[in-house]
Amino acid sequence: DSKEVRTLDALVAVESGDPTKTLAICEALDKQSPSATFIQKYWLPVLRARLAMHQGDPGKAIQLLSPALPTETAITDEFSVSSLYPAYVRGQAYLRSGDGKAAAEEFQKLIGHPGLVLNTPLAALARLQLARAHALSGESSKALVSYRDFLALWKDADRNTPVLVKASAELAQMQRTIPR
Repeated sequence: DSKEVRTLDALVAVESGDPTKTLAICEALDKQSPSATFIQKYWLPVLRARLAMHQGDPGKAIQLLSPALPTETAITDEFSVSSLYPAYVRGQAYLRSGDGKAAAEEFQKLIGHPGLVLNTPLAALARLQLARAHALSGESSKALVSYRDFLALWKDADRNTPVLVKASAELAQMQRTIPR
């Protein structure tokens, strides 16, 4: 297995909630690639931060992602475009820690760089996360715009897709609570 395949395997493991497998792959990658920039300064921080998030520690996740700041816009060997994965995960961590403004700044990085992220899933999901960040910050009008932008991107998708169902419900709830 190449380090790129192992990295993607670790991403799948962490996103599907398998911390044991993720840790094992992280340890192997760390040991086998101690001087590989993308492993050390991009993927391991992302993977470890996602693990911290699964353990309910968004503050630790934010801290773990600091080494990724200089490389977060890079195009890694695993993808043909930049995913801005560190910024996305950092945004999620800020959301979970209750800092909507900082979260919005991170998600805006993905939205503000369409030429880098192209049509990656995180690019679309960043709009939903931005809506949540604005809502958390009490910026209802901005949240409504972001929810609508996200749903417009997915207008032709299956309406039963869980992320769309949840986003639609969040938007409807927000619309009910905004004074007219």
